[in-house]
Amino acid sequence: MDSTWQRFVDQMIGRVSGPMQFRLYLQPAMALIQGIRDGLKDAHTDQPAYFWSIFTTPGRRGELLKNGLKSVARVMILAIAMDAVYQYIELRWFYPGEAVMVAIILGFIPYLLIRGPVNRISKWWASHHPPDHREGYKVSR
Repeated sequence: MDSTWQRFVDQMIGRVSGPMQFRLYLQPAMALIQGIRDGLKDAHTDQPAYFWSIFTTPGRRGELLKNGLKSVARVMILAIAMDAVYQYIELRWFYPGEAVMVAIILGFIPYLLIRGPVNRISKWWASHHPPDHREGYKVSR
């Protein structure tokens, strides 16, 4: 197990300067965009902060995790596919466990970290900036 862990760490470091390094920016960016979108949707439907709810509502934990995985499934699948291509180019072998770990690190963790704060910021913004109601407002020509 120790050699497996060492290989994983060495390959993670190699991913930073190896081929296809653009995916180290692309995958978190996609996860952040998805997290922002879902955080705004949560705020609009008055849902609690996502990551915090996972820990504070044990009865809904499975449902929340399933919802989160469903939301970032495309990002995770793309991350795994891109890592598989990287592994084939660089290592001439595929390590599925490493691909999943990379997908979690580059995809799911950024999603988890942004969704709740976007929800809170959006709710705060909405409470301090009420919508502009302009019923009856007409533009004169």
